Amino acid sequence: MKRFLIVYISLSGKTRRMAEFIAEGLRFSGAEVELKLLPKIKTAEDLQGYDGYIFGSPTYHKDIVEGFKPFLFKAKKAGLEGKLGGAFGSHTHSGEAPIILHETMEHVLKMNMENLGPFKLEERVVDSDEGMTACQDFGRAMGERA
Repeated sequence: MKRFLIVYISLSGKTRRMAEFIAEGLRFSGAEVELKLLPKIKTAEDLQGYDGYIFGSPTYHKDIVEGFKPFLFKAKKAGLEGKLGGAFGSHTHSGEAPIILHETMEHVLKMNMENLGPFKLEERVVDSDEGMTACQDFGRAMGERA
């Protein structure tokens, strides 16, 4: 069974909901999933032992949330090169955070991003049936690639 770690931060609760729905989709594909809030990751060793990693941040002032950049330096030390990766986030109007995460995971961390691209949803859509299904589909697609 493939193991995934979803690391996220949420300001309004919408990115948390996305993480939960993505985790459901991963489980639908037969994967084991652990969700962790960003502050729970203290060292690079906290990232060890997974087959795939999905990082999530809402867009805040056209950027990832404060605290995610130091986390990415920890992730660099964790040796995630070649590991399957995905990026997601909620937004109100612009949606840059998942793009920033995706590009960093691909080009700096050298992760295998599997051409799914950054996954983003407007906050107003997250709790709808459409939003839930989109998140589950993203998770299922990640799980099927593992």
